[in-house]
Amino acid sequence: MQCEEFLQQLWLDYVHLHPDLGSLDFKPSPKNAEYLVIVTLNHGPFSAEALLPTLRHFGYRCAGQYAMADRGVLITLLSPATPGPWLVLGELQPGTLTREPRRQLEALVNQAQHCDTRGQNLLCRGRPWPMPDWTTYQQLRQAHPLAAWLAALGPRLHHAGFDCDSLGHPLEALDQRLQQAGLIRSSDRQSGVFPVSALLDYRFYPACTRRLAFADGDEHRIALGGIAMVQKRLSNNHERAAELLLPEHTRCAIA
Repeated sequence: MQCEEFLQQLWLDYVHLHPDLGSLDFKPSPKNAEYLVIVTLNHGPFSAEALLPTLRHFGYRCAGQYAMADRGVLITLLSPATPGPWLVLGELQPGTLTREPRRQLEALVNQAQHCDTRGQNLLCRGRPWPMPDWTTYQQLRQAHPLAAWLAALGPRLHHAGFDCDSLGHPLEALDQRLQQAGLIRSSDRQSGVFPVSALLDYRFYPACTRRLAFADGDEHRIALGGIAMVQKRLSNNHERAAELLLPEHTRCAIA
């Protein structure tokens, strides 16, 4: 698999979950995305350490690592070798969960079939373990929203971010267009994954909820991700918006 095919598979999986986002009038795609936020967890073949060799094979290089201890998440920022979206790999640390939610999440992950824990498309094939029941999902959501998200969806693309300057429209204009399409921005600037640097104007728009069947056969509507818009606050800043995305105080060196 080559990088272009990897991005295409990521995107196809994303718009399959979010058809409302794939039909927006500015035609979002991997080609005009500024960054793609992928969520995984620190467990076996799904850990960032295990995934990074594949991402390096696709031409991505580590541009920084960031620790969000209060969220139990480590972020690896990856720059592409050729023009294209940066990757933001968010890794949930199950060890930061309390005992019972950690046990519930790891019990699910450990049921993944061996054939679904290998290959270069681990981030594109959907949830590799059984769907949790609704009670377990609710308990995980109370413990940590990303734990519930991963339990129900598996490691995959959480949301795409777009730079308004690159799209050629001011943030306010795009905000109006998104609201007209039925997407209402969240009041949570952190979008449920990571805090965002004050160097950027940032808005996150949750996608429409979707009805999913849980393990006991009952169906419930849950939020699956969304789309983000960013705009640099200083027009003379020549760095990519993706390079400014994460707060500098969260940068860390991981041995």
